[in-house]
Amino acid sequence: MATVTASPVTIAPSLRRLYFVRFGFAIVWAGLLFATGSDLGPVSGTLLVLYALFDAAAAVTDLRSSKAPSLYVNIVISVAAAVGLAVAASSGVPAVLRVWGAWAIGAGLVQLAVGVIRRRLDGHWPMIISGAISVAAGTSFVLQAAGEGASLGTLAGYAVLGGVFFLVSALRLGRGR
Repeated sequence: MATVTASPVTIAPSLRRLYFVRFGFAIVWAGLLFATGSDLGPVSGTLLVLYALFDAAAAVTDLRSSKAPSLYVNIVISVAAAVGLAVAASSGVPAVLRVWGAWAIGAGLVQLAVGVIRRRLDGHWPMIISGAISVAAGTSFVLQAAGEGASLGTLAGYAVLGGVFFLVSALRLGRGR
């Protein structure tokens, strides 16, 4: 898929703001999920769906400023994940981990591709690394779902790590001014 993006000078400030928001959301979300414990109930189920929908909304925001068509794939994957998580939440933690894992793999591949395309921007090396880690983490979630002791706590850790990468990227984007 060909990707036409806006000038790095014009998109860096909007990406910086978006990445700070994504960092804050990830930290708050992880805290709330952690506070619900390992139980899969209405609150944790809602949080899971909300995270996927927030990711889709963030991709829409990014798309508006950058015009990167590959972000459409991320939007579709995240909306599909939200629906999948809503359904999986009624089937238990292993089902949630399978859906989340598949989503992390798909979204991680898109993040990796977008990061490579934007590598000229100082802030996108962390996004490249984060995309690769997301693919590996997604695989581990799928594997964890098949084993004993499947837990939602790993998803909170995943969100925190992703948030830290967004923070580092935002700080690096700001450095280029």
